[in-house]
Amino acid sequence: MARIQIITIIVSLLFLLYIARLIIKGKLREEYSIVWCICTLILVVFSFWRNGLNVMSRLFGVYEPPNLVFTACIFAILIYLLHLSVISSKLHEQNKQMAQEIALLKEKLDRK
Repeated sequence: MARIQIITIIVSLLFLLYIARLIIKGKLREEYSIVWCICTLILVVFSFWRNGLNVMSRLFGVYEPPNLVFTACIFAILIYLLHLSVISSKLHEQNKQMAQEIALLKEKLDRK
């Protein structure tokens, strides 16, 4: 096993432990940690399986394996950004509704 494989496996496993620590402390919600765990597990798989990237690039018809990595990362980032945009829009709507309800309650208190 090459030195870079060992380093990658150790760093990936330490990152998984860090994610678990953030979840336990309540700083990271479980629904967001799933993405990080999946990405880290993919790194661990490709760390053990050295020819895996070549096999996957041939399977998808990509000429150079690093291009597959960049394309997959860009695609994953776009999906995650879309997810965060949906959550942000939902929170914005809830915030607006809550501000309206607070304004109505404040008006009722001022009348009394």
